[in-house]
Parts: sequence; structure tokens; C-alpha cells
Amino acid sequence: MSFSTIIREALNALIRNRIRSILTMLGIVMGVGSFICVVAVGNAGSSRVEDQLHKVGDNLIWVEAGARARNGVRVGSRGSRTLMVGDSQAVLEQVPGIKSASPNVDGRIQAVYGNLNWGTQYRGVSPDYFEIRKWEIRLGTAFTQDDLEKSAPVCVLGQTVAANLFEDEDPIGQTINIQAVPFRVIGVLQAKGFSATGQDQDDFVVMPWTTAQKRVTGQEWLDDIYFSANSREEIPEVTKRVIGVMRERHHLRSGEDDDFNIRTPEELIRAQLAAANIFLWLLGGAASLSLIVGGIGIMNIMLVSVTERTHEIGLRLAIGATEQDIQMQFLSEAIVMSLLGGAFGVFAGVLGSYLLKSTLQWEMQLSAQIMVIAGLFSAGVGIFFGYYPARKAAQLDPIEGLRYE
Repeated sequence: MSFSTIIREALNALIRNRIRSILTMLGIVMGVGSFICVVAVGNAGSSRVEDQLHKVGDNLIWVEAGARARNGVRVGSRGSRTLMVGDSQAVLEQVPGIKSASPNVDGRIQAVYGNLNWGTQYRGVSPDYFEIRKWEIRLGTAFTQDDLEKSAPVCVLGQTVAANLFEDEDPIGQTINIQAVPFRVIGVLQAKGFSATGQDQDDFVVMPWTTAQKRVTGQEWLDDIYFSANSREEIPEVTKRVIGVMRERHHLRSGEDDDFNIRTPEELIRAQLAAANIFLWLLGGAASLSLIVGGIGIMNIMLVSVTERTHEIGLRLAIGATEQDIQMQFLSEAIVMSLLGGAFGVFAGVLGSYLLKSTLQWEMQLSAQIMVIAGLFSAGVGIFFGYYPARKAAQLDPIEGLRYE
């Protein structure tokens, strides 16, 4: 028989038992639909983690002032005062793979504009900070190297600070008071929103680190240094080299604890991404089980169909049909049933995703690739679970088939 004849016969057989066929396909529809919805939710979660990774910084290596011990009392992170601007410059010059660095001095302040004030955090950094931490300027501009060298009283505001101090007013060119020092606002940062830990990433004021040291804090040491590596692949090796340079500069003997902490936030985000991907595979696997259940339903119905049509099979074999013809006939019925179920399942999955997004406000991320995979998997289920009933029909003895009542 030709391929078109096989498909036509398969469709006719399914239409003759339409209720049974629909109920059988329902398992495939539910399996494909749930698989698409689950993967859409998982993809959205992975995209959020990837976005966090992008926002963390440009291959960031973060050196923080470490702990210190005084009279037997161990003070925690940022307790030491040994982190200096010279450390930043030394690492830049001596460590291959480091492309930029920014010292950091920070603390709490009260920013005042007119009758409004806002408690926030200041960060004294270099112009490279904006590139290292991937901060984009929404309004105005960032401060320059010249501002840094002159300890200019200029600042760039995070979106939260700008909104609370200026409301609907344009902040660019305005003057705010920080620690009784007038600062001119030259820019507003693009909002990043809340971090994975729930911290507002837009609630701070950025200024040159020289200005922060001389006009705000009066301290000579640093709280942090932010480094940017040339590539993600180089981060582990570069981190080891940074530690070596820092220990040498701080005259730390072998076996002596570091007086600084070194972090690579990217590792934490990547661990979250790996966990999200594992969770996605687990959910996808659970959803795929319903496809397998649907496949078992197809096998069950096809076995019933073979039994019911034993006389028909015997008659076809008697008038010249080959075993291959019989096998293809029943296998095509299983494949058509699974393909139709897969097609309706894709539609159900897309519709379900949009319903979840609109009613529960869940983030969903559909992709054509997942829909194709789900469709092919449903076809594979039809072939796998339809083969045994088709093979059983093909091996039927024609004499027994003609005698069957």
C-alpha cells in the first residue's frame, strides 16, 4: 500500500471509534501540554538567574577588607584597615588577566534636598566602577577621572534615591547635601531592581572615592576593591594570583590568615543557575511521565483494536496483504493518534502558559524548540508503544483470523 493509503486507512479507523480515540489522545495532550508549561516556567526562572548573573558585574572579582583580632576578640568582615588604594594599583600592574579595578569606600548617609531627605548608602568609587558592575546611566553622565583627581563634590544617584529626593523633578544639575557637604547631581543610574536576596540595588549614591575619603569619611583605607577579569574562564586562575599579590603586599607569613576576603559572586549565581536547571529537568521529567502513561494507553487501545479486528486482519492477509502492510496499518494508527495528540497538546501548552501568566502573574518563556521537541517526543511515544500491537497483528495466522468470530 502507498503511504497516502496507509494514512487514509488509519484516519478512517480512528474516526470509526472517535470517542475511544479522543480519550486515548487525551493522555498525550495532557502530557505535551504540561511539559510545555513546566519548561516555560523553568526557562523563565533560568532567564532570571542569567539576568542576575549579567547584573552582578563584568567578570567580577571582589576583594573585601577582612577580619581582625584585637585583645582576643575577632572582629568580622571589614574589621581590618589594611586594604589600600596601592593594593588596587599593584594588582592591576602585576596580575595578567585583570583589565580594570575600582577602589570602594562606602557607608550610611542622610541625603538632603530642600525639605526632603533620604537615608541611604554612599559608594566612593572610580569611573571604572560603572563598567565593572555594568551600571548604565539613565540621565546625565558619570563622573570622570578628572573629577576623581580633583576630589570633586559630584555624585550619581540610584533610581530609588532620585525618586525619593526629587519625585517628579529633574535631578540633573541640582545640589544635595551629604554630611553638610553640597554635592552636584550629574547623573541617575538605570534601575536594576531588587537582588535575589531582596536588597534594593538602586538605593545608593555614587561619588569619586577621593571625594568620599576627603569630604565624607576622612579615612584612608578602603572597604572593598572591585576587579574585572578579561574573561569568565580566567577568573579562578586570576583569583589565585590576586590573593598572592595581596598577601605579599600585606606581609602575611605562610600559615597566617588573610586580612581580606575575596569573592566571586558569579560562582554563587552560577550555582543558582545550575540548581534551576536541575529543577527544570526534574519537572520536565515528571511532566514526561504523563506522556509515557498516554503511550501505555495507546498500546492498550491498539491491542484491543487488534483483537476486535482479527477477522479483518485475516481477510486482508488472505487476499494478498503482506505482514509489512498489516504492521504499517496499525503502526500508522498509533502514530497518527500520537501526532494529533501532540499537536493539540502544543496548543494546550501555549494556551495554558498564557492563562498562568495572566491569572497567576507567573513569568513564562515559551520557545519553538521546546514545542518541536514535545511534538517529536509524542511521535516517538506512538512509534514505541504502537510497535508491539502492530507486530502482533502482522504475525496473526490468516486461517485463525478468518475463523475468528
